[in-house]
Amino acid sequence: MSTYPPAGPPVRSSPLALLAAARSALAEAIAHDEPGERFRLAHLSALRTAAALCAHRGRPASARRKLLSVWVLLERIAPEHADWAGYFAAGAQLRAAVEAGAYSAVSPRAADDQLRAAGEFLALVEESVGLLAA
Repeated sequence: MSTYPPAGPPVRSSPLALLAAARSALAEAIAHDEPGERFRLAHLSALRTAAALCAHRGRPASARRKLLSVWVLLERIAPEHADWAGYFAAGAQLRAAVEAGAYSAVSPRAADDQLRAAGEFLALVEESVGLLAA
């Protein structure tokens, strides 16, 4: 049984460090053959991408003391990315299932869809914070 590091990004990381971590997780996902692991790593990349955008834009004062999902926070601070937040929030339970050992819960197509979406989301966020997409 594998154990994984915490899925959340490092505390107080800069947007650029989080984007670098997102690119790294995406590259790992691309290189992995197992669909569950590709899905998990792609979702982790999307989490780090969302965290980078949240770090770049700042947390609204009304949400500073509340514990919020990065997807809820993203909808509040970047409503133009609400569709992405909804898409990735829907995959959170599947990622958790894979992390719990249910590797067969993810089809190759679902893994490929997650990988493609994470790459598109990363490119959009990199562009929005003034970076060239990798």
